[in-house]
Amino acid sequence: MFTLNCKGRLMVIERPVVMGIINTTPDSFFSNSRKQSVSDVLITAEQMLKDGAAILDIGGQSTRPGSPQSGAEEELNRVIPAIEAIHKQFPEAILSIDTYHAQVARQAVQAGASMVNDISAGLLDEAMLPTVASLNVPYICMHMKGTVETMQQDPQYDNVSREVLDFFIKRVEECRLAGIKDIIIDPGFGFGKTVEHNFKLLKDLHVFKILDKPILLGISRKSFIYKTLGIIAEEALNGSSVLHTVGLQQGATILRVHDVKEAVQAIRLIEQLH
Repeated sequence: MFTLNCKGRLMVIERPVVMGIINTTPDSFFSNSRKQSVSDVLITAEQMLKDGAAILDIGGQSTRPGSPQSGAEEELNRVIPAIEAIHKQFPEAILSIDTYHAQVARQAVQAGASMVNDISAGLLDEAMLPTVASLNVPYICMHMKGTVETMQQDPQYDNVSREVLDFFIKRVEECRLAGIKDIIIDPGFGFGKTVEHNFKLLKDLHVFKILDKPILLGISRKSFIYKTLGIIAEEALNGSSVLHTVGLQQGATILRVHDVKEAVQAIRLIEQLH
């Protein structure tokens, strides 16, 4: 069991939960997840909450491999109206801001978010860790090799699972020293990893339990799934569900997904199995 202090609200995780992905970008890798109007965002948020999402993760720029990165101002223009609208319409919903900019994290939390999801683990903006600490919200710390622009240019590891674990041992301590109380770890599937690296990480996901932190699994419709199956992202729901099931058996705490209903069903079935 884990407890997260989400801006004064206690979120108790006694069983795996689902985080629904809401992208306010024009270029996310999965076209069906792109929501560029506030009305579309609200419709999606309502459906995800009805389907059982415990958290909604709002992002304002694509982090698919090689994608050009917009600045913090453009990101703010995309995410703040969405967060404000969701928070007003669904005030009980736990909202996460997906950003590696401290400025965006701060303004998003002021607008209604109560969690920060950072693909860079604080390494792309030195102000991120102290900012999150001052906001007193949970922090999702993800492993990425290189940058969004370079991460898939022939990534190399001697042992990907051991190296990612070593990374987290160091970064979790850095987060603690900065004053962050609630830390969630994300091995960063697809962020500087080959297809083989991703499958190795998934097979070894249980080793990250040694950190005694919630483990976020972000594999929904990613390329290592659809490339293995010879399909496209739009056809990768079944493959995602299969590997979500594997991840749950390996100790995943949070499933970050495009398809909430199916992920919730996977959790229910695994619970029944055990």
